Amino acid sequence: MTTDTLTLTRPDDWHIHLRDGEGLRAIVADTARQFGRAIVMPNLKPPVTTVKQALEYRLRIMQALAAQSDQSSVVQKFNPLMTLYLTDKTTPDEIDRASESEHVVAVKLYPAGATTNSDAGVTDLLGQCARTLERMQRNGLPLLMHGEVTDPSVDVFDREAIFIDQVMKPLRQAFPSLKVVFEHLTTKEGVDYVRDADGPVAATITAQHLLYNRNAIFQGGLRPHWYCLPILKRELHRQALLDAATSDSDRFFLGTDSAPHAKHLKEHSCGCAGCYTAVHGMQLYATAFDRAGRLDRLEAFASQRGPDFYGLPRNRDTITLVRTPYQIPNELSYGSEHLVPLAAGESLPWSIAPQG
Repeated sequence: MTTDTLTLTRPDDWHIHLRDGEGLRAIVADTARQFGRAIVMPNLKPPVTTVKQALEYRLRIMQALAAQSDQSSVVQKFNPLMTLYLTDKTTPDEIDRASESEHVVAVKLYPAGATTNSDAGVTDLLGQCARTLERMQRNGLPLLMHGEVTDPSVDVFDREAIFIDQVMKPLRQAFPSLKVVFEHLTTKEGVDYVRDADGPVAATITAQHLLYNRNAIFQGGLRPHWYCLPILKRELHRQALLDAATSDSDRFFLGTDSAPHAKHLKEHSCGCAGCYTAVHGMQLYATAFDRAGRLDRLEAFASQRGPDFYGLPRNRDTITLVRTPYQIPNELSYGSEHLVPLAAGESLPWSIAPQG
């Protein structure tokens, strides 16, 4: 039976980049129109390493929302959930302050040099951060992990699988009760690990990794707007991710990893990594689940498993998807610049019904 409308509990985005300044003001409403909450990444320049900085950043997000021309109740009710950027110098006392804050919900691990603005990341997780991790485990504060090693001798397509053996497994042995989210999962090895691991482990999956394999980067030429980190992988990995996302496992949930970059910085001799999907996130996910014949599993993936893992209430309002073509914009304003969303100019079979 073909479904032409699908009403879901309002989803949340458990991994988003909102940037700051005029970039933040340009894009924040794209996320707020679709998602009730979003976990905001802390990799600004300088990074958000303290609760004080996180709350100041949250205030700037709320001010950007208040200044939007879109004053709908949906946009104005959006709740940004803040994170701290883990460094070699993060203290247990800072973890206590984060745990006491209603707005700071997790700590993010960037291995030094792994992705955009990660130069201040951790150099030796168990060697430098053991006391901090112990306090996180005791307080129930989740660790969100960018799951790639940064050793230049490791092939870019193998960095996630190596990370599991070199980082994730030793971490779980040392801190078996620590809540861990394996961010933007991209491989079959990652799926197998998260599905079968002991303890409180989960993973987010992006829309681009559900819809595309690495051929998309090179179709008809080099296409920089499909380039992200972790990079798109082989078809067998895409299929494993799709099977996990549409399964009954409660360990896999939505995280767009939407990452805006100005057009000229993507279309560059050394282009930035990141796909912008906030403007059409749910349309992309609905397309992926529909193609798999598992629209019935989209609500669990997008709206239920994330809040359940974080111990937060599910949203009470809803969003409705309709089987009406959605034309992806060719470009979007990004402050004084422009950005190009993923699959710009293409049409998706699903749209979001008008909201209040």
